[in-house]
Amino acid sequence: MRFMKTSSPRFVKVEVRNYTVMHGYDAKNKEIEETVTQDVFVEKIVAIDRIQSITEKYILTTYAAGRLVYWEYKGGLKKIMAAFKRLGLL
Repeated sequence: MRFMKTSSPRFVKVEVRNYTVMHGYDAKNKEIEETVTQDVFVEKIVAIDRIQSITEKYILTTYAAGRLVYWEYKGGLKKIMAAFKRLGLL
């Protein structure tokens, strides 16, 4: 995991694989989900201000049109927390 070099870090580069898009809710208040699975991890640039939460396995981000996305990422929580701490973001 690396942060993009700017005067103030705005993006983080992560390796992601599977993800779930939360599109909203149906008439019965059930979540409308779309899950995408991939065999290999790929690099993705994520805007730091879109990150809502991070767990050991997932990064939850906001997305277009009010949607949320759970990204499975490589590296783990300790690694990402250390990177945020080095940059003064935690």
